[in-house]
Amino acid sequence: MSESRIAIVTGGGQGIGKAIALDLAGEGVLVAVASLHSENAQAAAREAQEKSPESLGVQVDVSDAQSVNAMVDLVSERFGKIDYLINNAGITRDTLLMRMEDDAWKAVLETNLTGTYLCSKAVIKFMMKQRFGRIVNISSVVGAMGNAGQTNYAASKAGIIGFSKALAREVASRGITVNAVAPGFIQTAMTDALPEKARENLVSMIPAGRLGITEDVAAAVRFLVSDGASYITGQVLHVNGGMYM
Repeated sequence: MSESRIAIVTGGGQGIGKAIALDLAGEGVLVAVASLHSENAQAAAREAQEKSPESLGVQVDVSDAQSVNAMVDLVSERFGKIDYLINNAGITRDTLLMRMEDDAWKAVLETNLTGTYLCSKAVIKFMMKQRFGRIVNISSVVGAMGNAGQTNYAASKAGIIGFSKALAREVASRGITVNAVAPGFIQTAMTDALPEKARENLVSMIPAGRLGITEDVAAAVRFLVSDGASYITGQVLHVNGGMYM
């Protein structure tokens, strides 16, 4: 990868997003680590700067168009271009549909799906102009196979897949690829807190016999933004240990 590539990673302050940001920084990419929480963005950016010194942290609410546009303007003014967008920001508000409050539906759709739309719309003009770009949207295994208690989250993540395929068709002729990565169960603080029996039940559903790690997802993203993936667009790369095929 060229050392001059510029990436925005939303939800980059922790978990999968942070792993993606640090992985790209390790490849010499200048990373704008974007997070709703400024302190998380700045902390992750400091780690990224150890690998890619010009990386920076940016506060953003991906569900708010004004906030998204301000972030994209800041990054484009600082670096002069935007090469990669990783739409990773996401939340959950899990409960059965019959108990779900309207606010829980709206919040998940606005952050996960509308956030992907707003960020993609904001960067696409830069990518069209330079006739190059890589957009990778983080979906989920739940968007492909469903999960009880997550109708809002599953809808948002399935929507991301459809959005990615439609946008891929719109911009392919301009040298821009759009793909989705769908992680399965990834080891996080949340899964670490599960009772041992629940954790064993989770692992029993996965042919690979283990939970994924954040670096597994980061490696998939690194491939999709690479020159070696320039002929791959509109695809969903499942990173789930065989849980869904």
